[in-house]
Amino acid sequence: MASDTQRGIKGPAIFLAQFAGDAAPFDSLPSIAKWAADLGYRGIQVPVDPRFIDLDRAAESKDYCDEIAGTCREAGVEITELSTHMQGQLVAVHPAYAAQFDGFAPKALRGKPREQSEWAAGQVIKAARASRHLGLDVQVGFSGALAWPYLYPWPQRPAGLVEEAFAELARRWKPILDAHEEQGVDYAYELHPGEDLMDGTSFERFLEASGNHPRAAINYDPSHFVLQQLDYLGFIDHYASRIRAFHVKDAEFLPSARQGVYSGFSGWTDRAGRFRSLGDGQVDFAGVFSRLTLAGYRGWAVLEWECCVKSAAQGAAEGAPFIEAHLIQPTETAFDDFAGGQAPDRAALRAMLGLG
Repeated sequence: MASDTQRGIKGPAIFLAQFAGDAAPFDSLPSIAKWAADLGYRGIQVPVDPRFIDLDRAAESKDYCDEIAGTCREAGVEITELSTHMQGQLVAVHPAYAAQFDGFAPKALRGKPREQSEWAAGQVIKAARASRHLGLDVQVGFSGALAWPYLYPWPQRPAGLVEEAFAELARRWKPILDAHEEQGVDYAYELHPGEDLMDGTSFERFLEASGNHPRAAINYDPSHFVLQQLDYLGFIDHYASRIRAFHVKDAEFLPSARQGVYSGFSGWTDRAGRFRSLGDGQVDFAGVFSRLTLAGYRGWAVLEWECCVKSAAQGAAEGAPFIEAHLIQPTETAFDDFAGGQAPDRAALRAMLGLG
């Protein structure tokens, strides 16, 4: 197991959202933390779920957050980030999707999109305060979407539609990001189809609309880029300074004569692009971990398990050793240092160049 003082990427960790449930050990923080530790995980990414955290208390009380952190340490893990994916989604919802996302909101706000958006913004801000109380520098989640129904440019989009959508998205998020600035916490958006922030170009649109906000960051997840047929390794080089969180999730894209990226409305098992358990898909994780290490990413490697073939239990059990095997301890010396000598002075250097 990698040392706690390692200079490289930290891990392995696991995102709890896909495993949370109403039966033990998935129904409380102490029990699910122990379950994760027993599988070999050192960190847990915690969704803002009342089964795991009282957000109102966490936003107001560092003592309460210290208790939560202590519970995790006793189990053998630490909290990597708080997740507000569902709350972030509700910050901006196009009416076409309002019924599908209604279940993300409290019952009292069902069917009230404006109130849902205001509530969601407040929750994400509270989670920023809770993150600071927990000593965390990053929160992860979704952006929400207003322009998504108009992704494909047919029928032709009227001029200004996309710009107006991103201006409104930035207007809703700027107070939230400003609150994160006050707490010294980044908000790492998971770039995800269904969100207006789904790739590098859309993220850049949002940055421009938000005044290049310093707290707008990226939760890097190569699986979503495989499904979009995007250069997920080159993405790391291009956006390294904004990558502040990392979901380790696999995927495969198997186009056929019958379907491609859009997959003809097929269910997950029949789609050309599918999420898979780690090692069962097409993501070049050796390349991903190498690029992130070279780029200076020193955050957590967090398993997000979603697979249309393998069980959650098997995926979780296999995830920790898979991530562990890909962690890199950065070298502190060049591989050919043994062949070097004492550095010559300038005169000697010029002589080597024939400059006298």
